[in-house]
Amino acid sequence: MDTFIEKLVTKKKGFQDKLITAGILTGSFILIFLSVTIQVLQQLGIGVFFAAGFVYLGYRLIAARNVEFEYIVTNGEIDIDKIISRRKRKRIFSASCKEFEILSPVKSNSFSQSVQSIKNRIDASSSSDSPGAYFATLSYKGEKTVLIFEPDERMLSNFKVFIPRKINTN
Repeated sequence: MDTFIEKLVTKKKGFQDKLITAGILTGSFILIFLSVTIQVLQQLGIGVFFAAGFVYLGYRLIAARNVEFEYIVTNGEIDIDKIISRRKRKRIFSASCKEFEILSPVKSNSFSQSVQSIKNRIDASSSSDSPGAYFATLSYKGEKTVLIFEPDERMLSNFKVFIPRKINTN
């Protein structure tokens, strides 16, 4: 019998996201002000069009900061898609759970210095300090990789069918 599980996780906005949004708003206001006040643009009658273009550009850049991750588990295969602003979808990870070397909570002792030092990292969680965040180490595209994500109980029980000795839920 085939198993199909989906989960949607919204990335929490941090301090860096708020700074970027403030910078976009500030830059947009300055560009709008300049496009409305420059006499040459006003005489040509295109100052308002430039202002409208800067408003739209600012909106699109701020909306692009809204990120969601969709986990799809099918018979031990996991696919993770990144959804930007509910418009654009991109597959960022796809592998079999059988390739996992270990699957454990981020807040466990298994998340040691050796795991943290792995440079290739895919963070598909709402935040890495989330209480439900798990990590998995594997060889992905020829490189040692750490995947951080937030599986639910159904996903963990599906993974236990395929890799019972590699899962640490403590």
